[in-house]
Parts: sequence; C-alpha cells; structure tokens
Amino acid sequence: MKFCRECNNILYPKEDREQKILLYACRSCDHQEVADSYCLYRNVVHHAAEEFTQVLEDVASDPTLPRTNSVRCAACGHGEAVFFQAAARGEEGMSLFFVCGNPSCGHRWRE
Repeated sequence: MKFCRECNNILYPKEDREQKILLYACRSCDHQEVADSYCLYRNVVHHAAEEFTQVLEDVASDPTLPRTNSVRCAACGHGEAVFFQAAARGEEGMSLFFVCGNPSCGHRWRE
C-alpha cells in the first residue's frame, strides 16, 4: 500500500495510456508518481453471514447511533431501538434498519 507524499491519503493504481506506464495517483490532491513495479495485488475479503450478524448485534450498544422510542420490539416488547440506514441485499436504494435497545434481546428488523 502506498501513501501520498502531499496529503497522506492512499494512492491508487492508474494507467497512463499515452505514455504506457503505470502510475499511483491520489484521489484527494491529484498527486501522481510512477510505479516502481508493474505487479498489482488485490485483496478480496469475503465475510461469513455470522460476521454480519455479530456486527448488527453490536450496534445496539453504539452511543453514536440515533435511538428512537417510537417503535416497539416484536420479540421482547422493549420500547427503544437503535436505527440506521443501509443498502439491503438485492434491493436498490436504502432501507431503515432497527435493532432492539434491550441488550439481552438483539432482535433486528427493517422498514
């Protein structure tokens, strides 16, 4: 991983088709430098479904997320929930997700 000398952001590979060279370019300040190697590596991380479930359960204790008292948990009846917007799998646009504020429940639903 390379970092910009000007602003310390990540440099991304970029092809200069006219000169036929590989560059590393900053997306913030337009700094560019010639790559010292033509090898690029791509790291793709695949998450298991259990990892996503754990992340959703942890959001109930996140103090930075908004909370509401206008919904009631269908599983335990608790009157407070944390909510956030995210893209739902296989759907366009954003969905509103709720996670029960009861630490022992963890029920989640969306609207």
